[in-house]
Amino acid sequence: PAPDPDLILEYFVRTKDDEDELGITEIREGVAEEGEEERGPVTQNEHTEVITFEALCNACGKEAQCNMKEVAIPFFKNILLMANVCDHCGFRDSEVKSAGGISEKGQKITLTMTDSEMDLNRDILKSETASIEIPALELVLTSGALGGRFTTIEGLLGQMKDQLVSINPFAFGDSSSEKGGGKFAGVIQGIDQIIEQGRLVDIILVDPAGNSYIQNVYAPDDDPNMRVEEFERSDEDDDELGIKHMKTEGYEEDSS
Repeated sequence: PAPDPDLILEYFVRTKDDEDELGITEIREGVAEEGEEERGPVTQNEHTEVITFEALCNACGKEAQCNMKEVAIPFFKNILLMANVCDHCGFRDSEVKSAGGISEKGQKITLTMTDSEMDLNRDILKSETASIEIPALELVLTSGALGGRFTTIEGLLGQMKDQLVSINPFAFGDSSSEKGGGKFAGVIQGIDQIIEQGRLVDIILVDPAGNSYIQNVYAPDDDPNMRVEEFERSDEDDDELGIKHMKTEGYEEDSS
């Protein structure tokens, strides 16, 4: 990552008026003014900060820098955006995690595309526990695929295509079978048609944790082309989420 010669980045110290407008609590040190109570130092609101810490690179295993920031999605929840950069091997990765807990019920979101340009530009949050289905292509990506992503529908489709190609390198060329290779090539072609040729399909997002989201372009009104359904999680869902055997009451008795 080299510096941009056309970009000038300057830092400055905020004034008290700046901090008041931003809603940041003033940091006061020493003796309080007459008539005021003494206040201790207060750190900047954590919701405005990018937190940086050391982590391990997923590619080479050496120490890398991870940047994390909490972001509020309108009409939804807060999420954590995480970006990893390794100075040793140059590997970069990003992921999205929910800043809240697991919802009481699972959620199924079905988007029926009616306008290619509008729908491809919708924001979509796919949590690490969500699966994606495109019935017209007979395509299902399970919850383990792609991890957590916050992008547009077009961006997510492109990532799905790249993932499918990378994990199936022998599905093309001389090494592919006529039956398997043809079906796989049809899925890739179908994704290209959605992105480039305006093909309209249904996109289904199923999240047992209820932490995924597709932008409602009609908000705060209901979206006529999107259906959101809640469902009771199965024992298998609870087991995969790690909450089936979670004990939140009376655990003190077990430790005694």
